[in-house]
Amino acid sequence: MDRRRFLGMAATGVAGAAGMTALSGCGDGPGSGEVTLKLVAADYGNPGAENSSKIYWRKLADAFTKKNPDITVDVTVYSWNDISKKLTEMVEAGNPPDIAQVDSYANWAAEGKLYKVSELLPIPAQAEFLVALAEAGEVRRVQYGLPFVASTRVLFYNKDLFKKAGLDPDEPPESWRDLKTAAQALKSAGVKIPYGLPLGPEEAQGEALMWILGNGGSFVDSVGNYTLNSPENVETFQWLRDNLVTPGYTEPSPQRVDRQKMFDAFTEGDVGILNGHPTLMQQADKKKISYGTAKLPGNDGPAEGTLGVADWMMAFNKNGHREACGKFLAFVYEEKNHYAFTSQYGLLPVTSSASQRMRKDKKQKKLWPFLDQLAGAEFYPVGKVSWADTSAIIKKTIGQAAMKDGDPKGVLTTLQRKAAVEEDAAPS
Repeated sequence: MDRRRFLGMAATGVAGAAGMTALSGCGDGPGSGEVTLKLVAADYGNPGAENSSKIYWRKLADAFTKKNPDITVDVTVYSWNDISKKLTEMVEAGNPPDIAQVDSYANWAAEGKLYKVSELLPIPAQAEFLVALAEAGEVRRVQYGLPFVASTRVLFYNKDLFKKAGLDPDEPPESWRDLKTAAQALKSAGVKIPYGLPLGPEEAQGEALMWILGNGGSFVDSVGNYTLNSPENVETFQWLRDNLVTPGYTEPSPQRVDRQKMFDAFTEGDVGILNGHPTLMQQADKKKISYGTAKLPGNDGPAEGTLGVADWMMAFNKNGHREACGKFLAFVYEEKNHYAFTSQYGLLPVTSSASQRMRKDKKQKKLWPFLDQLAGAEFYPVGKVSWADTSAIIKKTIGQAAMKDGDPKGVLTTLQRKAAVEEDAAPS
């Protein structure tokens, strides 16, 4: 849900092993379709296991070809460790798939290699996407990316550790001040990591944005210009440095701590509070951790928004299979097909009909707080062509702004300058 790493780990909370699995909607012998679509997709489960995404795609491809015998769908499923590299290699070699499901799309849209969504889906199907997600799929106000699955973030806290520290397990912190007070109590009670602050390179941009949103900041302004070193953002990291890191309420070097390490520590009962996504619920439930969830704390009270993350589908125009791509994508987003995937992996639907279905499904009740936030969530500026490279820089360095002896203003100003360089270098 590397940003993209979140959702890639959504089924199990761990990265899938490197590898690839090929499958086909139907055979290449007699009766094969007149058009063969090549689809590259990411594995949200474990390759070779019962929860591998290849099983979902095999069933979907078979069902689609049964209804559309003139179209065969060949799907190659890669782990999240491999898919970006493999897909990039295909595109650069001049042999892109017809359809891809991965974590970014803007570079290829800017290079004119993708179909517009309006060229693929009829208006009623386009209108099904949640507005915030459809807008996140735009490059220069034209939608090229189709959201595939989504996630939002909430605050997690260990109720048993709260009790141990003399804190009310039914009253999670609502403001940064509350959070600091709770962290102090947890540390005094001997909790190993009062607050889990993963600002290491796995997903530092996500943890950073969640904190920034709580202080009224963002990565970009209303017209898409980078604002990494805004006064609000500098103030956020100064607060983290002075109120959580320096007093020892986090691990000593949060800039080296990856999110999955914190998730693992939380499920072992070593972390009192941290920000998380739906996968953490699955992991904590398996370890029988008593936990609660709440809105992210903000500077003066609950944060007004939260981080939203999405993975994307796109259709390449190299092979000219526009009509066939559109038919298959429309089938993918039919309510029963889309809901089958999101409900299996504990992710959020991206269409109105599937979202309404999840809201009524009591088996998915734990996901309702995440679902409630989706429409108002703030997403990474994935529609900016420079975002992929800028995000990579943020992951590597933004954690330094929260170091005990760190210089938030200096670190963020350097990031702002590098982002500007990437923006200037991006295709126009």
